[in-house]
Amino acid sequence: MTRPCKIGVQLPEVERFVPWPELIAMARSAEEVGFDSIWLGDHLLYDLPDGTVRGPWEVFTSLAALAAVTSRVQLGSLVASLGFHEPAMLAKMAATVDGISGGRLILGVGAGWNRREYDAYGFSYDHRVDRFEEAFGVIRRLLAGDTVTHTGVYYTLDSCVVDPPATRPGGPLLMLGSNSPRMLSIGLPHVHQWNVWWSLYGNTPEGFAAVVADVRARTEAVGRDPDEVEATACVYVQLPSGGGRTMGDPTSTSAPPVAGTTRQIADRLAAFAAAGAHHLQLVVDPITQPAIEQLGEVLAALDA
Repeated sequence: MTRPCKIGVQLPEVERFVPWPELIAMARSAEEVGFDSIWLGDHLLYDLPDGTVRGPWEVFTSLAALAAVTSRVQLGSLVASLGFHEPAMLAKMAATVDGISGGRLILGVGAGWNRREYDAYGFSYDHRVDRFEEAFGVIRRLLAGDTVTHTGVYYTLDSCVVDPPATRPGGPLLMLGSNSPRMLSIGLPHVHQWNVWWSLYGNTPEGFAAVVADVRARTEAVGRDPDEVEATACVYVQLPSGGGRTMGDPTSTSAPPVAGTTRQIADRLAAFAAAGAHHLQLVVDPITQPAIEQLGEVLAALDA
C-alpha cells in the first residue's frame, strides 16, 4: 500500500534543552524509521511559565548540519520568519542548505508572530506583512538565479547574485506558513505548498478540510490551478508518555491531540490525507528519540 501522504516530524524547540548530539540522533532515527521529512522552527527565545528563558538552535545552521548527516529525508523550516533575516542573506543560506542536502530543502516562510523575539533581538515588528511581501519578492528572484538590483521601502540591493545557486533547478521548494487572507494573496501565486499550524484549525481532519476548501478558492482567485499548490498541515500528536501541550503555539486555543493506539493514530493521519493533505508535519508530545522510534510503527501501519 502506498502511504496516503508524506509524513514529517518537527524536532524539539524549547520543550526542554536538547544537546546537539541528541538532536542529531533524533534526526537519524527519523530517517531510519521512515519519516519523509524533518522540520525545524525558526525561533529565537521563549519566556517559559516558570519565569526562565529558553531558545532553540538556530534554524539554518542546524538544517545545514542535519543535511550532512542525512541522505533521504526532505529538510524544512517551519517556518522562517522573514522579519529575522535580510532577504538576500536568507536566500544565500537557503541555497547553501539546498546544496549541502542535494536539493532536499523546503523553504517554509512566514511573517512571524512572537513580538518578544523581535524586541529582544532588535528586529522591527511593525509592518510585518508589508516587510514580508517585499522580502519574499527579493528571495524568489534570487533563488531563481536572477541578478537583483532593488530599491524598496525596507530593503536595498545592488546587483546581488546568489552563487553557488541552489541544487534544485529554480531554487528550493517554497512553502507559505499562514492562512491569513493577505498572506495567502501574497504567497499563493508563487509557492509550491502552504501550511497551517495545528491549533488554527482545531487539529481535526474536518477543521483542516474547511481550511483546504478556503485556500483552494483563494488559489483560484489569484489565477492558479489549486492542484498546483500542495496542502500541508501541522498535526499535534500525543503519545502515552506525553505530558501536555507543546511549546511554540502562537494561539491560546486548545485543541485535542491525535492520540490512541498505533492503528488509531495511523487512521487519523490517513483521514487528514483524505481531507486534502499532501504532507503532514507531526508536532509530537513528547518529542524524544524513543517517541520518534515509536512513531515508526505508525508509519509502518500507514504503509501496510
